[in-house]
Amino acid sequence: MEPVIQDLGRIGYDEALAVQRALHERVVAARDGGPAEPMHLLVLEHDPVVTVSRRPGAAANLLATPAMLERAGVSVRETDRGGDITYHGPGQLVAYAIFDLNRLGIGIHGHMRLLEEIVLGTLASFGIAGERDATATGVWVGPEPLRKICALGVRASRYVTMHGLALNVAPDLAHFRLIVPCGLVGRPVTSMAAELGASCPGFGAVRDELARQAQRQVNDLLDRTRVAKGAD
Repeated sequence: MEPVIQDLGRIGYDEALAVQRALHERVVAARDGGPAEPMHLLVLEHDPVVTVSRRPGAAANLLATPAMLERAGVSVRETDRGGDITYHGPGQLVAYAIFDLNRLGIGIHGHMRLLEEIVLGTLASFGIAGERDATATGVWVGPEPLRKICALGVRASRYVTMHGLALNVAPDLAHFRLIVPCGLVGRPVTSMAAELGASCPGFGAVRDELARQAQRQVNDLLDRTRVAKGAD
């Protein structure tokens, strides 16, 4: 079954990035004639960190001073993913997808929709009706005003992806006030815990369901790609 799911537990941003890069190299090399390598999905929690993309103006959406960040125990890292600025921390389920877009038969926009669909299926399993917003990537919860429950930020090199999604299960939502999340002024952030209260599932249950949704969605795409190629 693809992708191979690897649970990294709670891990620093730099350490997880090193794992991503190593797997990315292996998936690219396999396509270029190297040893066979499956696609991968890394699931994890990060130590508290704000990640800032290289998009012009993204750094201006960091509202906290160095002293505020130090008191909150939050570090800052530049990132090579798309998007703007976001927060990662305990209680937030991060999933990094090392997917070969050629094998899946999709482009980068299709990949973003795939990640959103994985999250929508996960939320639905726990009774949350997530939705897309035509004006902004990610997954949202209504009614108005729409509240962001999952952020997306990806990168693709040689048609193999890195980075992925961050689903708020039960993080410290106060930490999002250190930034303008995703650079979207006035757009509130929520979590599964905030929406479900005492009925919120445990982190492990959400992690396992998201992994199941990812494997099902990816294998459906692989099957459709194989059928399409067979028809050529």
